[in-house]
Amino acid sequence: MAEVRIAPLIDEDCFEIGLNHLFPSADAARLAGEADWLCPDHLDPSMATVRLGMKSWLVRAGGRTILVDTCIGQHKERPRHPAWHRRASDRLLRELSHAGLAPTDIDLVLCTHLHADHVGWNTRLEDGRWVPTFPRARYAMSRREMEDWRARARHSAEPVNHGAFADSILPVVDAGLALFVTAGDALAEGVTVEALPGHTAEHFGLHVDRPQGAALFCGDAIHSPVQLLVPEWTSAFCGDPDLAIATRIAMLDRAAHEGLELYPAHFRGAGSLRIRRHGGAFRPA
Repeated sequence: MAEVRIAPLIDEDCFEIGLNHLFPSADAARLAGEADWLCPDHLDPSMATVRLGMKSWLVRAGGRTILVDTCIGQHKERPRHPAWHRRASDRLLRELSHAGLAPTDIDLVLCTHLHADHVGWNTRLEDGRWVPTFPRARYAMSRREMEDWRARARHSAEPVNHGAFADSILPVVDAGLALFVTAGDALAEGVTVEALPGHTAEHFGLHVDRPQGAALFCGDAIHSPVQLLVPEWTSAFCGDPDLAIATRIAMLDRAAHEGLELYPAHFRGAGSLRIRRHGGAFRPA
């Protein structure tokens, strides 16, 4: 089995959101006694605010150089989200450069789903036009989700998905770079698309075989380590909350049983983890 190399590319180190804004059913009392490992990286000390990261994963596997998700992006019009609106940071591209790569070195971009904070760097502004940031890459995505956003845009007077459909998805599709995939598709040797539905209708993960054990890039199937303790807390942004909960619990069960290493999109710090059972819930291994 060939070597697999994985590195995080940070777009935003810390994005804060209220515990009950992110998880409407949350009760901070359920987290009592867990401050030693949740605070301050993942929760503020009052346990009222969740702290998330925004990262892409750079994966070199099966002879291909892959980006999993592309975060917030730059210069995007996001008036309903001030932290992202006309954002000037180029940190993700600088981190790519520090890894010894240019945008033209990326072979494949996997969009686990098409929310604005996962597709922002799909494109960049050039001479007043949105053009693919990674011009040699194919952008693997769900046709079902893309067509769903297209239908919403057709019937909306306002930009949909914070404007991301128009500035971060359509330019890729129009350039002929979209690769529509479904669960089970092999993207390279040992690299397979996996179904992780619930957050969105056809949310994907990426399963990568490695000599030291498999890795699962799981996007927003889990947002924060607090969901290890209370997996039934699902985010306000999940399209099908019950399915999202079932997917997360099944994923965590499998990870604990198989030693699967999880690579979520929004965990801060190292960002990846193996887990173990802890009573009726889970903890980092």
